Amino acid sequence: MLEKTPSGSLKNLWDEARAATMSEPERLLYRSNLLGSDKRITNYGGGNTSAKVMEKDPLTGQMVEVLWVKGSGGDVGTIKLDGFSTLYMDKLNALKGLYRGLEHEDEMVGYLPHCTFNLNPRAASIDTPLHAYVPKKHVDHMHPDAIIAIAASADSRALTEKIFGGEIGWLPWKRPGYELGLWLERFCAENPDARGVILESHGLFTWGDTARESYETTLEIINKAMAWFASEITGDVFGGQKVKVLAEDERRKVAEKLMPAIRGMISETEGKLGHFDDSEAVLEFVSSNRLDALAALGTSCPDHFLRTKIRPLVIDFDPENPDVEAVLDGLPAAIAAYREGYADYYERCKRDNSPAMRDPNAVIYLVPGVGMISFAKDKATARISAEFYVNAINVMRGASSVSTYCGLPEQEAFDIEYWLLEEAKLQRMPKPKPLAGKIALVTGGAGGIGKATAFRLAGEGACVMLADIDDTALESARLELSATFSKDIVRTVHLNVTDEQEVASGFSETSVEFGGLDILVSNAGLASSAPIEDTTLDLWNRNIDILATGYFLVSRAAFRLFRHQKAGGNVVFVSSKNGLAASPGASAYCTAKAAEIHLARCLALEGAAAGIRVNTVNPDAVLRGSKIWTGEWKEQRAAAYKMSTDELEAHYRDRSMLKRSVFPEDIAEAIYFLASDMSAKSTGNIINVDAGNAQSFTR
Repeated sequence: MLEKTPSGSLKNLWDEARAATMSEPERLLYRSNLLGSDKRITNYGGGNTSAKVMEKDPLTGQMVEVLWVKGSGGDVGTIKLDGFSTLYMDKLNALKGLYRGLEHEDEMVGYLPHCTFNLNPRAASIDTPLHAYVPKKHVDHMHPDAIIAIAASADSRALTEKIFGGEIGWLPWKRPGYELGLWLERFCAENPDARGVILESHGLFTWGDTARESYETTLEIINKAMAWFASEITGDVFGGQKVKVLAEDERRKVAEKLMPAIRGMISETEGKLGHFDDSEAVLEFVSSNRLDALAALGTSCPDHFLRTKIRPLVIDFDPENPDVEAVLDGLPAAIAAYREGYADYYERCKRDNSPAMRDPNAVIYLVPGVGMISFAKDKATARISAEFYVNAINVMRGASSVSTYCGLPEQEAFDIEYWLLEEAKLQRMPKPKPLAGKIALVTGGAGGIGKATAFRLAGEGACVMLADIDDTALESARLELSATFSKDIVRTVHLNVTDEQEVASGFSETSVEFGGLDILVSNAGLASSAPIEDTTLDLWNRNIDILATGYFLVSRAAFRLFRHQKAGGNVVFVSSKNGLAASPGASAYCTAKAAEIHLARCLALEGAAAGIRVNTVNPDAVLRGSKIWTGEWKEQRAAAYKMSTDELEAHYRDRSMLKRSVFPEDIAEAIYFLASDMSAKSTGNIINVDAGNAQSFTR
């Protein structure tokens, strides 16, 4: 990157002793993972690597040259061997005889499957010809910020010559595809001593006769560019600072207010997940004199552009006079203006065969003195889009400091965004899961029912904020969910539902981490057992505080957020069979659980006009994984029934009408039903999940 404070040169991580034990494809994988491990070399999903390897043809038994190249949609930092496409080089070369010229370039992609070696199912990327036609055994194509800063400068060719002399060449902008592959082949033939080439507004190609040579050449060229910028850029960048940067807690408070409001306005057709970035590079840019002018130019690299759209939306916010309410009042007009501008861009640039206009909302929102907000269809894409715009900021920082920064020409940008090949890729994407784009907060999230619920909701596409008072169990649950799904989809917060401030902070954290809220699962609980004459005021208050007041506090916070977001909402209470069926020796618990049920009914009445649904699940005797069914409660219930604690589960199973045990996953299934659109026309309802108990039939 081209940070204000450079983090040093790229380190050579090549281990020759380790590499010597590998096959050529394994060395390609090793090289790829090393290059992708540092975002200064390439961004997530950006760039690709290749190796030309002699292999035995499975049909003829003859040795043939095979191109191993990163397949479509992969990421060099995390790729495995099965992420590479393999193609016969002789067939790739034969494609030159089929090429009918630039206007027919896209049809060449359809020929690539016919070149597949060994029935490899990995689809070849559009960049395959770029690697195939460079006459070197090993080729790297990376998107380093330092190189793209050169490529995005008005005088990029002169800068390339100045920094690298003749060892690195330069080619003018050309959209990735078959024609660019032929350009690279011609360049190599005309410049046999070149070690690489910079592609205008795109990135870097380097090569070598061995995997190690290619890797080390890539690092050397990037380090040289980074060192040159470090020596050239002195003093203020982006025209200097225009507005002050708010303190971190103030920045998060602004983001907490803005993100749900924006999310509600842009989620009409599909749910959106948010990401907030207030890193040093972002703050330097959004607080600068040249923010508006540079942001309007858009990004310069195809990868950056595809993730971040034609340009960001700069929010009209003055950190010197931080009136967030005034900004909120102006948001509808600002978002409408962006949509109109995007529609105008589409109309100006569309071709006869262009796909229909897609979502006209911005992806990137820049807030002076505060940071950057990004929204996308899922959390990972929102985060990655933000990372790409940080790359773009680094590029603008470098290019505008030593030259004039140039974004992609509007028509070129449109032709990439609405490229028919890109549209085909979008059409192949799997159908979104039922809760894709949804955000859930689960109290008691580290316990048996809470964790099972988090897994069920995450499995259907939701992002989950786990809230609990047990920090150790929270971290364990986070690790389990991250390992099963992704670390992007889960966050944790220490939240005591009886503490008004902790509740407010937990919902604020959810807004900043994910962008808002759609689903509250109020599940925090406890259990107690005592005859009325032995029930202390402390025990009574503890039940009421957690099971009634706690449910009130989290519901109130959810309702406030839902109304601010203006996109409806969903509340699911986890009550108990004892909320409907009285039980001797548990008056405090039963009363508090009955209060939960009636609170849910009241909230269903209050929320309906705003599209906020409130329903209840009543479990009974969910022992497995429960933090309640440990210690005193389990012992008390066993004593009440004059049996050992080991006999309790069988006792509860046998007393049920269906003679079945109830597990956390059973409760989670009912919660998912109520949280999903399957129950879109239900509110104020109760679902008993108790294996049948006539006493708790609703009347």
